[in-house]
Amino acid sequence: MARSNPPPGRSARRSRRKARWFGMLLLLAGMAVLGYYGFETYYPNNEHVQPDFGGLQKPVFYKGELLKEGAEGEKESLKLPLDFIQDRVDPTIVYEKASDSVIVTTKDKVVRMRTNALTAFVNEQPLNLKFPIVKSGSNVYVPIEPIKMIYGLQIRESEETGAVVVHLQGDAIQWGKVGAGASTKTIPMRRAATIKAPIVADVQPGEPVMIWSEQDQWYYVQRENGTVGYMPKKAVVLDKLETIPHVAEAEPFIPWKPVDGKINMTWEHVTSKNPDTSKIGPMPGLNVVSPTWFHLIDGEGNLKNLADPNYVRWAQSQQLQVWALFSNTFDPEITTQALSTYDKRMKIIRQLLAFAQMYKLQGINIDFENVNLKDKANLTQFVREMTPLLHEQGLVVSIDVTTKSTSENWSLFYDRAALAQIVDYMMVMTYDEHWASSPVAGSVASLPWVEKSIVQIMKEDGVPPSKLVLGIPYYTRIWTEQNVNGKKEVTSRAVFMETVQKLIQEKGLKPSYSSETGQNYVEYVEDGKLNKIWIEDETSIRTRIELAKKYDLAGVASWRRGYETPNIWEVIRETLEK
Repeated sequence: MARSNPPPGRSARRSRRKARWFGMLLLLAGMAVLGYYGFETYYPNNEHVQPDFGGLQKPVFYKGELLKEGAEGEKESLKLPLDFIQDRVDPTIVYEKASDSVIVTTKDKVVRMRTNALTAFVNEQPLNLKFPIVKSGSNVYVPIEPIKMIYGLQIRESEETGAVVVHLQGDAIQWGKVGAGASTKTIPMRRAATIKAPIVADVQPGEPVMIWSEQDQWYYVQRENGTVGYMPKKAVVLDKLETIPHVAEAEPFIPWKPVDGKINMTWEHVTSKNPDTSKIGPMPGLNVVSPTWFHLIDGEGNLKNLADPNYVRWAQSQQLQVWALFSNTFDPEITTQALSTYDKRMKIIRQLLAFAQMYKLQGINIDFENVNLKDKANLTQFVREMTPLLHEQGLVVSIDVTTKSTSENWSLFYDRAALAQIVDYMMVMTYDEHWASSPVAGSVASLPWVEKSIVQIMKEDGVPPSKLVLGIPYYTRIWTEQNVNGKKEVTSRAVFMETVQKLIQEKGLKPSYSSETGQNYVEYVEDGKLNKIWIEDETSIRTRIELAKKYDLAGVASWRRGYETPNIWEVIRETLEK
């Protein structure tokens, strides 16, 4: 029997019912999605987790940052990791493995603390410590007592958590109070800047917190017990700004300066016997002499002493300061050995202090040359340890450095930037642009090369002109060129100013001015060989003095007395004072 079709009205009603059910299902699904989204977006996470102390028993925080190493001890016996002190407090602090010592140098102090020793030494004077430096594995821990004394650290140690919060002198801490208005509910501190992050602490209204940074509508804060986390800005009211006070510093050492404001120094070359001062002529304008008296003679730090009290009396009768030169004898091996430990370095320093007192000196001029690059840090450390002790005795400290080059033993071993922060003056030996065995003849110190050299040190190393002393040569070289088997051979010999003047007179030569070098130049042929001389005379010296004035340098230093013609002193004086 055939089925008859339903009436048209019934089919339409059925389709409408299906559409309504489908619409309701869609509505319910949409509501579920919106509800889930709302839950995920607006409903806070109530999970509680432990504060992150990195698994450390004595976690250390600085400006809300958890350090990788914890502290040792507690209360008075608390010790901080040396790595933290070097990284955040003073990068010049040294741990010397050879002597198992921590060495701290400031502008006026040298502090030496040995591991497990209760006696430290401050400027060579004993200081009793309540607790010693200790080592734990490869880590070194320093007691807080001397560090607080020297650097003015403020330390908060929580009895509740054991966490240590460190502040450095000069740090600014923005404090806030938790709980806006009259709220009595605890406010969650979260691990991240979102309400979906777990809670690390429930903070009571009115509790003070340190505010370290902000992110969107959140503050990154720290409780006094060390716990760190995020709180909504609206839940924290800004309170006070605390600044950690600086430690009172000793009066700064003010290095000697001549009345006219510019140093005019010359080195007195002494190899065995001091000069007969009765034969030294007038040197108008000169105000400092630096006799080469003290020399390192072995790796143990013993010094050779060539000082002469008669020379000192003569110099001071001429109103000259005496800054005795101390050299490493230009021996890289004994330099390495002598600088290798605090005890050897201090042995050298004690001798220099004794000599300075014995001979009534006003300064020490350090002249270390031909030093292995590996000793760069030790040389700087030596000067750091020496300077406060020499200053304590009222001595001016200066150091000689070469111009900059890629030569390791000649130039790269000087940390000029660091040394300039330590010493009173830095003498730049702007000579030997063309050295004795140079394959090419040329000036000992052409004016453009000299200018480039001092500008480079000021720009690249940040050495202030007020500390720079321009080294000028009183010698020149006679260069000889000849063809040997079809190849040009170049040799030279260093001569005094007077030697060149006599040679020009005897041979009837006529020098010409070289604008390229800022010097007079002459050449002549003798025995088939070409001789070339870039002359050091009034012209070259005057241009260098003008250069020192152009950059307002501290002054000039000449190598060496006895190489000059007598008129040079007046040239320097007039040009400096002009």
